[in-house]
Amino acid sequence: MAVFENVSQYSAKHPKPAGITFAYGTAGFRTIGETLDSTVFRVGLLAALRSQSKQGKVIGVMITASHNHERDNGIKLVDPMGEMLQQSWEGYCSEMANAETDDQVVQVLTSIAQAEGIDLSVTPRVVYARDTRPSGPMLQAALEDGLAALAVDATNYGIVTTPQLHYFVRCLNTAGTPAAYGEPTEAGYYERYGQAFLRLVDGRPTPTTLYIDAANGVGAPQVRKLAAAINSPYFNIDVRNCDTETLGKLNIDCGADYVKSNQRQPVGMTMQPGARYCSFDGDADRIVYYYADESGAF
Repeated sequence: MAVFENVSQYSAKHPKPAGITFAYGTAGFRTIGETLDSTVFRVGLLAALRSQSKQGKVIGVMITASHNHERDNGIKLVDPMGEMLQQSWEGYCSEMANAETDDQVVQVLTSIAQAEGIDLSVTPRVVYARDTRPSGPMLQAALEDGLAALAVDATNYGIVTTPQLHYFVRCLNTAGTPAAYGEPTEAGYYERYGQAFLRLVDGRPTPTTLYIDAANGVGAPQVRKLAAAINSPYFNIDVRNCDTETLGKLNIDCGADYVKSNQRQPVGMTMQPGARYCSFDGDADRIVYYYADESGAF
């Protein structure tokens, strides 16, 4: 198909590593970041097809490995209402990621387009973002090649949380309709959820400080922006584990998965009875709350 004429040229820059089989699941693709270049490129191609299959609706792409070690990375697709990718497309993702040659990549694209009856004349639209992992810039460049290969109308939202990207996708696809969800910007996100929070707590006693373990991830700067937007004693926070610059600290001895798995407080958090604590994971799409009892036990 003529629409795929540039794919082989771009694909040649992102060869699949030998001996590795990739599988798309609930969390998308997730493995050691340096092995994901070809997979992320191909997800860019699939994001274009998914958008065209939805008559040009915006599809989201998030580069993150959530609570995994910093060396890992991953990528997942977000469907038009901000929901997870339709399960029937997960097989397409795995098939595309495991194509062994550039010609096979084109063949898989063609077979998906035919199987789904996709109108390839539709302009595909995609928004994308990533977390703070060191492999993020390299993988973002691979994604951008995939999007360029199919002339996607693409927008880069930079370094944001996974929930923020889901929000942007829904806002963009409902704009101008009775179901309009909000302004597809960081400021719009803070406004929508900040005002919802203030309505929820209106008339209630002012709470104590909430101590937040941000897992040294993207949630640290974003929750501070949220607090500034809310600007209320009802959202009085103290953010710990917020070093997003030092290599090797993301999710190490901290974060939601660490607290849940070890049933103990993260590093940098001294717990006192009666105080409130919570932990994010690396991309801030998971949160766990905990406290110390009267004896100080977790």
